[in-house]
Amino acid sequence: MDADQFREFGRAAVDYIADYYETIRDRPVLPSVQPGYLDDLLPKDPPQSGESWRDVLQDVDRIIMPGITHWQSPNFHAYYPTAQSFPSVVAELMSAGFGVVGLSWIASPAMTELEVVMMNWLGRMLELPEQFLNCSEGPGGGVIQGSASEATYVGLLAAKEKKVKDLITENPQLSEAEIKGKLIAYSSDQSNSSVEKAGLLGSMKMRLLPTNGQGQLTADTLQEAINKDKEAGLIPCYFVANLGTTPTCAFDNLEELGPICNREEVWLHVDAAYAGTAFICPEYRHLMKGVEMADSFNFNPHKWMLVNFDCSAMWIRDAKYLVEAFNVERIYLKDQHKGLAPEYRHWQISLGRRFRALKIWFVLRIYGVEGIKKHVRNQVGLAKYFSALVEKDSRFELCSCSMGLASFRLKGDNALTEKLLQKISDKKNQFLIAGHLNHRYVIRYAICSRLTEQRDVDYSWREILEAADELVPRANKKLIIEVAEKQGLLNIETCKADKSVEKTK
Repeated sequence: MDADQFREFGRAAVDYIADYYETIRDRPVLPSVQPGYLDDLLPKDPPQSGESWRDVLQDVDRIIMPGITHWQSPNFHAYYPTAQSFPSVVAELMSAGFGVVGLSWIASPAMTELEVVMMNWLGRMLELPEQFLNCSEGPGGGVIQGSASEATYVGLLAAKEKKVKDLITENPQLSEAEIKGKLIAYSSDQSNSSVEKAGLLGSMKMRLLPTNGQGQLTADTLQEAINKDKEAGLIPCYFVANLGTTPTCAFDNLEELGPICNREEVWLHVDAAYAGTAFICPEYRHLMKGVEMADSFNFNPHKWMLVNFDCSAMWIRDAKYLVEAFNVERIYLKDQHKGLAPEYRHWQISLGRRFRALKIWFVLRIYGVEGIKKHVRNQVGLAKYFSALVEKDSRFELCSCSMGLASFRLKGDNALTEKLLQKISDKKNQFLIAGHLNHRYVIRYAICSRLTEQRDVDYSWREILEAADELVPRANKKLIIEVAEKQGLLNIETCKADKSVEKTK
């Protein structure tokens, strides 16, 4: 394929993507295919001769699109947002076009230089303590990882190596194997599955501690667990605090947990994968009070900040612990610039890295900080609007509402809510998933797509009501809920449901 053909192919692909977004609201969120559906649609062997790009693009529509779950649909409400924006898509295209691999500064100076600046931009947007920034005089700094899963794992490995070296320095008679066999990590039972996985990969037992009724891990619970483990001869090493848990977006209190970690010499990693973007808004920044006590902090611009996957921002208070854990030098990696710029290969698991900072730069340049704030506040408002609709129907129970996530259930046995979710899922018009809160089965409703509007929330609620009517008929079947489509979004702060929902007999 030459440059002219690339231009034609590229223009057609961009048009295809643009058309896709213009029609995405009309597509069922979930595909109707079954496992193995591609076996009958693709040949058993690759083509021996090259084919036309036009045929390839046609087959994307014919073969691939029917098996796509539409994550960017306004009716996708599962998991958490996986962000997307056109500026970020263009940055991905340019990054792929440049085809550079940032395994060292000299391998592509702009990659390292832009990442350093972007991590400072993001840190200042969140008002992270200066000690975490690349521009500070201290040893801290920021790096882009692929995901929060990687950041949690990287933090655990750094904590592990630090603890081993510290204990051997204090007690030279101890062996590395003896210490590693006794290390233990902690998080809450509301943390993401990737936290538990980090313990498995890092060969460190991860204790998932019980939370309170609000889904938070309390200081007393953590301290009690540490005391018991120390009495049993174990060595507390690593703790993952959650600022925005996966089931309900609950926030652990860093001001209470941080002093325990610092006193017990336990590495404190803060996982703010989804909710971290909200800290750009001053009204939510109080939720991260105490972050100065953390050893590492992470959030995902690719979740809520309009930056395409993958792009996870991680800061560390003292970068030497990453370098000491991951530094493996070879003569072919050395250059005369050593020490003058971060060598990010020592801050991560892999050697090579992609030009992910370009996506952050494009998004911030085109949306601006105010544009990101507006996006966050709008989605928080939509979640509150949905919560108000739930509370208006006496058959339902609103279980939580935090940031852009609400959870709800039908009153009664868990089985009733399970049936409700199944009925909703069978129609494939929207995608919701389940969670557990205080031993109750709940349905999570997350505002995920940047395209979601109040009309989409109204549509979701009508679908939910239709499914609920089959399980628990309304007391007055003539009751009709009419959504005032002409009214604007509810006030984000007060979310007065009576201004947006009218009940008539």
